[in-house]
Amino acid sequence: MLPSAILHLENVTKQFSRAAAPAVNDITLTLQEGDVLGLLGPSGCGKTTLLRMIAGFESPQTGRVELAGRLVAGNGTWIAPENRSIGMVFQDFALFPHLNVAENVAFGLKQRDSKKLWQERTIEAIALVGLQGLENRYPHELSGGQQQRVALARALAPRPTLVLLDEPLSNLDVQVRLYLRQEVRDILKKTGTSGIFVTHDQEEALSISDQVAVMRQGHLEQIGTPEAIYREPASRFVADFVTQANFVPARYHNQRWQTEIGHFDADSVACACSCDRPSELENMSGDLMIRQEDLILHPDAEGNVTVGDRQFLGREYSYRLYTSSGRVLQARTPTSMLLSVGQSVQLSVTNSALKFFPVQNSARPSAASIDRIKE
Repeated sequence: MLPSAILHLENVTKQFSRAAAPAVNDITLTLQEGDVLGLLGPSGCGKTTLLRMIAGFESPQTGRVELAGRLVAGNGTWIAPENRSIGMVFQDFALFPHLNVAENVAFGLKQRDSKKLWQERTIEAIALVGLQGLENRYPHELSGGQQQRVALARALAPRPTLVLLDEPLSNLDVQVRLYLRQEVRDILKKTGTSGIFVTHDQEEALSISDQVAVMRQGHLEQIGTPEAIYREPASRFVADFVTQANFVPARYHNQRWQTEIGHFDADSVACACSCDRPSELENMSGDLMIRQEDLILHPDAEGNVTVGDRQFLGREYSYRLYTSSGRVLQARTPTSMLLSVGQSVQLSVTNSALKFFPVQNSARPSAASIDRIKE
């Protein structure tokens, strides 16, 4: 384990019954001090189970969990949750309705600290989340955003080694979520606190995280910077779930990828396969990934693609397109590109924006690539 690593998981597995597939299957990763890791995946992929094992609410069948260089689970060792120096922020806030703001924030301090110390840390935590003047209010007197700030202050007051946030913004209105996710990141960075942020919202994970780990059916599908996850998906699942891209059937022939919307030179397409020579690609079939924002629409009365619908999203338009075969594609363009429903267009694609996934490709990162989440 590296000296600056706050968390290290090694081959962690959790299976709730022999008849069921593992909820978490052989996961290895390392979180560096001060970083925020976004744990992203669909419902039921194992995100919360993994978080609960880190917190100590569940024990792994196999593998090791280390916090700040200390073994807390594995090899016959088990450290109780209250002794792991971990803060928790839950989806439902989990505030005590009969305690005011100050009392809720101080709850985790009273048992082990002097009165003077927990008063100082309570004041400090409340100021950190911007709730000065609301110390005597009760949860029902606060907005949802304010309640979540109280929950964050309570988690930070003991100055934990690591803060775990389990979909903490999912119960809030959209505008509050947008504001709070930036505020949560700012607070964690200001205090130098490492965090794991569980979400199934792709944009949320990409915006708040230093590193993103994508999970699928208990496995770690890919881990890397938000930019790498978005631009260089390691599998068809990551490409579909994170980028919400278009996938067009393609076949390789005569050094070109052939599709119904056009042909593309081999050197303009990244290939998610293990072929070492171009000759090995000949007649290979699969799907070409094209991100929505990388499709360029050219009005053309003889075009083989038709605009089926247009949605105004403020800063951009979202177009639903129909190819001659009836395939549906999605494109996002600047508002300067105004096309009418029913209009015919030709399509082109921005350079270096394509990736090919062979049929039944399920590539996962190597053990070396997931051993650490930061170089």
